[in-house]
Amino acid sequence: METYTEEEIAERLRNPRTRRKAFEQVVKQYSESLYWQIRRMVLAHEDANDLLQNTFYKAWDNLDYFRGDAQLSTWLYRIALNECLNFLNKKKVRQHLSIDDVDYKLLDSLEGDPYFDGDDTQKQFQKAVAQLPEKQRMVFNLKYFQEMKYEQIAEILGTSIGSLKASYHHAVKKIESFFEQKD
Repeated sequence: METYTEEEIAERLRNPRTRRKAFEQVVKQYSESLYWQIRRMVLAHEDANDLLQNTFYKAWDNLDYFRGDAQLSTWLYRIALNECLNFLNKKKVRQHLSIDDVDYKLLDSLEGDPYFDGDDTQKQFQKAVAQLPEKQRMVFNLKYFQEMKYEQIAEILGTSIGSLKASYHHAVKKIESFFEQKD
């Protein structure tokens, strides 16, 4: 499989003759990491698959608007996170629930998810992460699981680095507290 830098892929995406092939490369290159980022937000495998497809559909549909100011990966993560937030908000409205109740429903779906193959510690860790407020959960997922730098997260979420560091710190403290209460 050929590999390209982000700059090369972005250039190929702008060229109508190479656009389709370049987008196939984008899908291959980013599917797994985007899937897991989405999955950590919505927890259910089926929902994550649907949102991943929506992410790539929106990316394809809006390729003409991608100017290359941000990295392609940053642009894709922003689309994916917006899809997750829209999904969670619709779920909240549809079920007339508060966001906290949606989080508990998500946790229930994790319990019964046949695609979750982690042990009890991993399940407890996912529960701790799922109980974080929405912004802290997004920041934690991007920093901890995706190992992104604060600068890239700031681009994706459109917030300051200082705010991100504070959110991440609070998220870590809440996760630690969750496990201390379990002991």
